[in-house]
Amino acid sequence: MPPAAPADEHHRSAWAVFLVFLRLGLTSFGGPVAHLGYFREEFVVRRRWLAERPYADLVALCQFLPGPTSSQVGLALGLGRAGYAGAFAAWAGFTLPSAVALILFAVGLAGLGDALAPGALHGLKVAAVAVVAQAVRGMARDLCPDAPRVSIMAAATAVVLLAPSAWVQVAVILAAAVAGLALFSPPAVEPRDPLPVRIDRRAGFAWLALFLALLAGLPLAAQFAASPALAQADAFYRAGSLVFGGGHVVLPLLQAEVVHTGWVDRDIFLAGYGAAQAVPGPLFSLAAFLGASTVTGPAGWTGGLLGLAAIFLPSFLLVFGALPFWARLRGARPMRAALGGINAAVVGLLLAALYDPVWTGAIHRAQDFVLALAAFIALMFWKLPPWLVVLACAGGGWLFALAG
Repeated sequence: MPPAAPADEHHRSAWAVFLVFLRLGLTSFGGPVAHLGYFREEFVVRRRWLAERPYADLVALCQFLPGPTSSQVGLALGLGRAGYAGAFAAWAGFTLPSAVALILFAVGLAGLGDALAPGALHGLKVAAVAVVAQAVRGMARDLCPDAPRVSIMAAATAVVLLAPSAWVQVAVILAAAVAGLALFSPPAVEPRDPLPVRIDRRAGFAWLALFLALLAGLPLAAQFAASPALAQADAFYRAGSLVFGGGHVVLPLLQAEVVHTGWVDRDIFLAGYGAAQAVPGPLFSLAAFLGASTVTGPAGWTGGLLGLAAIFLPSFLLVFGALPFWARLRGARPMRAALGGINAAVVGLLLAALYDPVWTGAIHRAQDFVLALAAFIALMFWKLPPWLVVLACAGGGWLFALAG
């Protein structure tokens, strides 16, 4: 994307893009909404890489696509600044700090788990209850404002709880899209200037074709080759391809892929999810923790990097593929109607995950409920940062364990 202010070629290099995003990756706490605010301040207000209106259009596109919204916005900003290398540099700078921290945590749990303070690990699981409850409340308010969408949300919750499976979740999302087409008639969108992009439509088609080929081909390849590494790549790629809403919504999909299959213990899964709230950068970095924690196939640093690459690969392909067509897509009423149903369903998926595994895995006694309630109030009403609440929950779990 052409900058709004002159810049020399050095500042347009992929290395310069990496350094800018690395600083953001080390300091951007608060989740995707906060990340978008940091990006706006950095790239629209301060550096003037693009103007306000193109930035708003870019955010709208990435909210429309499945995947992590803030990371996809970062990819597109890097792409416009320094081409494909700039997109990779932006992703690496923003993602690697949290990914490295979570892989180190996973390796530490595997090697030194018994050395952790008693109860601290359980406190991380309790923190996850509060974080997911806050996410469900906020998303339901925004995405389920009427009876049809509340009904889609409730139906999605019921189906995935009664038939827990990754493929059932895919079917629920598809059914919700059909329901959205039948039930909703969104108003027309006023024409907007197209985003300045460096990808033509032919290349866009090629990227989208590769996205679909991997989505369909990886399960077949993993089954044919009987390869644990391919199966792991397929699971994380599918999760990254089907998460509408980003952020916390990845939780139920990853749970279905790694907990139900026995790859990762449920308690370890919840502890990693809690720890992911205490690091900056994208929540999708949880895949690095889970990949490093698997008991089958690659684990440690190899598994962590494999999981990280696989869950983010769909974001690259979708952003590269959709940018040339966004002007037409954003005004299409059928697409927006389907998205209304999908958004309601993903709230239902997250609500189901709040019950199982988050609540059932963490709340076993009155002390757990009290700690979760305090954490929820701290997040929802006192507006304390998630990392502080997570650390407090770990300390609270340790104190309850000492008290017996």
